[in-house]
Amino acid sequence: MTAFKSDFLNILQERGFIHQCSDFEGLDALAAKGQATAYVGYDCTAPSLHIGNYLTMMMLHWLQQSGNKPITLMGGGTTMVGDPSGKDESRAIRSIEEIEANKASIRGVFSKVLRYGSGASDAIMLDNAEWLTKLNWIEMLRDIGRHFSVNRMLTMDSVRLRLEREQEMSFIEFNYMVCQAYDFVELARRTGCRLQMGGSDQWGNIVNGVDLGRRMGTPQLFALTTPLLTTASGAKMGKTAQGAVWLNADQFSPYDFWQYWRNVEDADVVKFLKLFTILPMSEIAKLAALQGGEINEAKKVLATEATAMLHGREAAAEAQRTAERLAKRKKNADERRRYRAKSREKRRTGGEGTPPAPRAGTGSPRVLRGIVVSDKADKTVTVRIDVARQHRTYGKIVRSSSKLAVHDERNEANAGDTVRVVESRPISRHKRWRLVEILERAR
Repeated sequence: MTAFKSDFLNILQERGFIHQCSDFEGLDALAAKGQATAYVGYDCTAPSLHIGNYLTMMMLHWLQQSGNKPITLMGGGTTMVGDPSGKDESRAIRSIEEIEANKASIRGVFSKVLRYGSGASDAIMLDNAEWLTKLNWIEMLRDIGRHFSVNRMLTMDSVRLRLEREQEMSFIEFNYMVCQAYDFVELARRTGCRLQMGGSDQWGNIVNGVDLGRRMGTPQLFALTTPLLTTASGAKMGKTAQGAVWLNADQFSPYDFWQYWRNVEDADVVKFLKLFTILPMSEIAKLAALQGGEINEAKKVLATEATAMLHGREAAAEAQRTAERLAKRKKNADERRRYRAKSREKRRTGGEGTPPAPRAGTGSPRVLRGIVVSDKADKTVTVRIDVARQHRTYGKIVRSSSKLAVHDERNEANAGDTVRVVESRPISRHKRWRLVEILERAR
């Protein structure tokens, strides 16, 4: 593990955020001075950002906590073009009205993670529509387009993979990387921004911006990417049976968000504690030491801390209380189902497990069910038939001519037989099983 001078890179390295960097030494020196103004771009393709965006938001959070300045760039302009990265087909062209509505819906989530204001390290929010929509086509070709090599553009993953699969790429999509690169240059000129961060799938686009800045005379620019989110099993993270894990509460409730983290794989718990919470590393180390069933406690901490970061501490606590209440209700329901199944089995077999052995000298005992006889042991009685009671209380017992038939024919007694009750034990509120000795059969 490399020892950096800046808190920013040390934190990101320790927590597992770093995938690639264009120049560690130069960026480290800049961040150590508190001069690393950095941005991440967010296109307005949906009314809410998703959990993949949350990862880069946390990178901006740690940038700010280490004394540097974050910029959140709304993609009001680039959303009109559509990013081809990771897509097998062209994105749908969205109307201006839809983009504006999505932008308005997205804005609020950033203040949950970042501090906005006018201070040196306070975050600012900009929109690339401010400059991209004002570009003159001929001037763009002459001043910006001439710095791009089509040969190199064809080698970028977002283009190359699409062409290798012989899938169509529109001219407008092909120009997305030009727009993103120009964003970097424009932010460098307007705000002194020197660093662009993003997921590893954005590496080519970000490096294009670094190169364009060099060609257009900006100070040295830097690129830093984070690994794409995957689970321990290799699956892409951020999907549930219900769809994407959105950040807006009206798209994905705090309770669902809490449950998402509660149900992650055991092998991912420590990794996600580092990436999606602000818990000290010493506390994460203690949680990492938990084994077996104790890992569930670490999952609850992960769920609560990640939810509190995005939705607030009270919402996280309420989500946990709801989850525990529903879990208790489910446990009780399961216990009731098991009890009913056990009761049905007792009724089917005619007793509560294997009846106890008969007392010495009592002859051949039999289990007699559903017959109105005395419950007192050692009392000799005559079997009586009460048809109404039998049908009301003992549904499986029927009258058959002059004898009483029970579920198990081996354990039946004829009406009028004289029996001695050896033992009587309750099965339920209305039923008992009786161990009897048949003394005399009725004629």
